[in-house]
Amino acid sequence: MIQDSKISGIKPIENMTQVDRIEMNLHDYFRNENFQPGDAIPKELELAEAMGVSRTAMREALTRFKTLGIIESRKNRGMVITQPDVLQNMNRVLNPQLLDQETMQEFFELRLVIEMGVADLLYLRKTEADLKKLEVIIEKETASTNKLEKLKLDIEFHATLYQISGNKTIERFQKILMPIFDYMKNDLHIRSQEEDENYVSHKVLLKILREGTAEDFRLGMHKHLMQYFEQIK
Repeated sequence: MIQDSKISGIKPIENMTQVDRIEMNLHDYFRNENFQPGDAIPKELELAEAMGVSRTAMREALTRFKTLGIIESRKNRGMVITQPDVLQNMNRVLNPQLLDQETMQEFFELRLVIEMGVADLLYLRKTEADLKKLEVIIEKETASTNKLEKLKLDIEFHATLYQISGNKTIERFQKILMPIFDYMKNDLHIRSQEEDENYVSHKVLLKILREGTAEDFRLGMHKHLMQYFEQIK
């Protein structure tokens, strides 16, 4: 038999465990029956009998669903479908110590792309009070001579941009990616304003937010982050 390298890693379905197969069947069942968050599902014993499997195997499969936040047990209702917190599950594994370099770089690049892509949301939802918050951060940043404090203020500036976007998922995702971003920055040479005359500072970004367009901000953020893009090519 000719082995195709592209499919050699696929696991034959007959080698799947019974619990794996139960899990797949449950996924299909929930989808085909159009279960929605809040809907109660059949009892563990009923599901086991319907599939012709042991209650122990069914319990193990359901435990996987509970771990992922797809179902939960509720008093007087049994097990119900829930709305899984996808980002919480992602947060459990996004540890720089557990990921290889290629994966970390891809997440690092993803955050850079999000930084520029948030421009349109900022212009839809920014208020004068929001811009004042950024102004206060910049004033503290300018006055500080402490490297660690400047780093914290840099993080605060970008975190505030995510807050202004009004998108809670983006805001949470940024926080999840922060450890990877910080880890990758350790391997990069960060140029100073004196080294790069094209560098766009936080002060300039704020000016663009006040007076420019979303496209102006996108271009400004690109220049602000260019030193990262150049060093990951």
